[in-house]
Amino acid sequence: MAVKITAAQVKELRDKTGVGMMDAKKALVAAEGDMDKAIDQLREKGIAKAAKKSGNIAAEGLADIAIVGNTAAIVEVNSETDFVASNDKFQNLVKSIAEIVATNKPADMDAAMALPMNDGTIASEITALTAVIGEKISFRRFAVVEKDDDDNFGKYLHNGGQIAALVTLKGADEATARDVAMHVAAVNPQYTSRDDVPADVLAHEKEVLTKETLNEGKPEKIVAKIVEGRMNKFLSEICLADQAFVKDPDQTVAQFVAAKGGSLKGFVRYEVGEGIEKKQDDFAAEVAAQMKAAEK
Repeated sequence: MAVKITAAQVKELRDKTGVGMMDAKKALVAAEGDMDKAIDQLREKGIAKAAKKSGNIAAEGLADIAIVGNTAAIVEVNSETDFVASNDKFQNLVKSIAEIVATNKPADMDAAMALPMNDGTIASEITALTAVIGEKISFRRFAVVEKDDDDNFGKYLHNGGQIAALVTLKGADEATARDVAMHVAAVNPQYTSRDDVPADVLAHEKEVLTKETLNEGKPEKIVAKIVEGRMNKFLSEICLADQAFVKDPDQTVAQFVAAKGGSLKGFVRYEVGEGIEKKQDDFAAEVAAQMKAAEK
């Protein structure tokens, strides 16, 4: 049975790859609706040179970071609308949750929700504010990061907490760590260094690049060399250490940190709502429904 391809899927694939509508639809049909397979097919054909596979950014809310001694916590708390996200009570809740998580270092979300807060717990405070505001509030995720005494944390919140980036450096200083955190927020690396990239990701990318290069008609004897160069470019785009530093593109992030007497240890980046599919309201359908109801 043929898989039905929707206009929304076609639009999503076009947004991610920049290809034409018919090419996008054909790729989705051939991939039976699998978005990642459709992207790979377009890349292999040389139609999509760069496919952005970022998650859907939909839900509202805020992310925040708290640092307590050698422990840092990054959290994300969601709301249904951006109006609530700008509410002082909501902002204070998010900040308090980050501080409590950094102080107590819970092992998982169940433990975090049970942590004491005011006269109750984080869970009960979320429920209470939900009742006051009249809109669902959810504590979505958190990460706790530890550092050594000679390490430095760097934190950066973009647009009040729409994006939060936490960086850990060995050596250097807090100012350098914050500069790297700003870079992480802006560029969105996937891994700290090449050593962190999973083997299956490398194998998959090499396979796609090899097919793409062969389909370009390049002589088979130089395909391996071309693929090697393209793999290096791919890694320089997804690995923090190899990315061109946003404040000085003439050096990589690793080189910038090394010049300050340090090295990269890791990072965590939260973008509010990433990966959450938000219901899209059909305004025209809503108006039509209201008109029909009025006629009755």
